Amino acid sequence: QVTVAESGGGMVQAGDSLRLSCAAHGRAFTTIYWYRHAPGKEREFLAVWVRSNGTTRHTDSVKGRFPISRDNAKNTVDRQLNSPKPGDSAVSYCSARTLGASYWGQGTQVTASS
Repeated sequence: QVTVAESGGGMVQAGDSLRLSCAAHGRAFTTIYWYRHAPGKEREFLAVWVRSNGTTRHTDSVKGRFPISRDNAKNTVDRQLNSPKPGDSAVSYCSARTLGASYWGQGTQVTASS
């Protein structure tokens, strides 16, 4: 059975940090993607982790601010939110992919206040 689940969302104030996790089980996933979806906007790709070589790639809007990384102890791909701004409030989703299939989690809400 394939399961994909995000965790760690919540409310965060200016200057605080939050760490989101994506746990994916049930397949030998080749990549894990992170997205966010803010009200009134389209879903936005943020970053991807590639299993084969352990590399990550980030979109320019979050590069250096919200890095993703693999936590081998937890078997997750995490997204670190450092001092998010109100404009970063959104539902964060991860997507685990293998050849020919994508699996999505239910999302976790991040609300940043000034």
